[in-house]
Amino acid sequence: MQAKDSTELDVLSTPGHLISLAARGFARLSEARLKPLGFGVGQLPVLVAMRNGGVSTQRDLARFAKVEQPPMAQMLARMERDGLIRRMPDPADGRSSHVSMTRAAEARLPSAIEVLFQGNHEALEGFTDEEAKQLVALLARVIANLDKIASAEASPRARTARSSSAGT
Repeated sequence: MQAKDSTELDVLSTPGHLISLAARGFARLSEARLKPLGFGVGQLPVLVAMRNGGVSTQRDLARFAKVEQPPMAQMLARMERDGLIRRMPDPADGRSSHVSMTRAAEARLPSAIEVLFQGNHEALEGFTDEEAKQLVALLARVIANLDKIASAEASPRARTARSSSAGT
């Protein structure tokens, strides 16, 4: 087996790569543990947003979960099929509908949240409380920075600047 060059090793130790590995690990663990409860890991943010009988629109839920509307529409269709949510037409806007959690989903949600907390607790085994809090704070800052970058790059001015520099 050939030794990896130092550039490749450096890439594999970047925060982005390590965060990606951790996220995939959490997703695998969570999916395996949530499946018996009838949930997928991507559904939990949506259900938490609707918790306690709250209703919301597809647009609100997509914004909350930080995804585009088409994937949210697909997820909501699966959740409706699986009996986790119900949709009701919005009387004020015929093109929109309110989405709310079913009683069955409400009853199972606390167990799902406990499963997620347990997985996080296990993943942070050996961390002090202070280290765990610091990790959360640092990750929140990384996410805020990434959101800021994404917003700046999505602005019309940034798109124009990128397209004109690509032509030079």
